[in-house]
Amino acid sequence: MLKTFSLSDVGQKRELNQDYIYTSEMPVGNLPNLFIVADGMGGHKAGDYASRYTVETMVSEISNSSETDPQKLLKQAIISANTFVHEKASENPDMSGMGTTVVAAVCMEDELLIANVGDSRLYLINDDIRQITVDHSLVEEMVRIGGLDREAARTHPDKNIITRAVGVKETVEVDFFRVALLRDDTILLCSDGLSNMLEDEQIRLIVNGQRDIVEKTQELIKAANENGGNDNISVILIEPFAK
Repeated sequence: MLKTFSLSDVGQKRELNQDYIYTSEMPVGNLPNLFIVADGMGGHKAGDYASRYTVETMVSEISNSSETDPQKLLKQAIISANTFVHEKASENPDMSGMGTTVVAAVCMEDELLIANVGDSRLYLINDDIRQITVDHSLVEEMVRIGGLDREAARTHPDKNIITRAVGVKETVEVDFFRVALLRDDTILLCSDGLSNMLEDEQIRLIVNGQRDIVEKTQELIKAANENGGNDNISVILIEPFAK
């Protein structure tokens, strides 16, 4: 049985929460379930609009599409959201340049399908923790080409520069991942307000150290805030085979 819990928190330093999350354990169109974290960017509420528009457009597109292939369905939805947000940004000077990350997941029996644009993340947590998505960020690219080590990347001053986002350009490239799910896996989708404040091992210890999925989610948010809470913090936890 699928069990989920989600929370989004403004954090300690921001006045506005520009993250937007969506969860449905029930079917959405031809998808058996759907989970999305979007982390908006842009001045004066523009990031707030970008993340909300993106998620709402995706859900609407998926709900009304006759496409049955889950990956094609997610791709179409993100492309439609990109077009919508980009057009809104072009029409309104206050929204110029706005965009958002998107990480979306669908549980399909013993397999997980993930779509990703930007630096929000999906992790699989069991006895260890594994980041499935790859950040679309300047710092991640520096790590990949060997110009920066992983530890230095955590505190690099350019850490927040992302190289790919929904709504910023006319077209968007989406990464997809498929992973097998094991009985004791916990799936975590999060914005960088969590992953920038906590190291992966801290996340694993919190998730594995609490009684239930609600406490796990609450403790992740609390720990990120206690470590500085520099950004909005969004968390979706999924236990795909909850007893």
